[in-house]
Amino acid sequence: MESNKKLICNKCRCHLEEIETQFTYLDRKFRHKVLRCPECGQVYIPEDLAKGKVAQLEKSLEEK
Repeated sequence: MESNKKLICNKCRCHLEEIETQFTYLDRKFRHKVLRCPECGQVYIPEDLAKGKVAQLEKSLEEK
């Protein structure tokens, strides 16, 4: 995250940390480092990452 702002988990009140996380979309799995609560595991995904990864995955499925 480029901003100096520290995001905190609304539930645990802990600072979110960059942690590698596995995602599943359309029966495909991929791993990516995202901000996540070290206590409860809640994930923060910025809009640009969500749109970019989904578009990339959909494109790869279309090519098959």
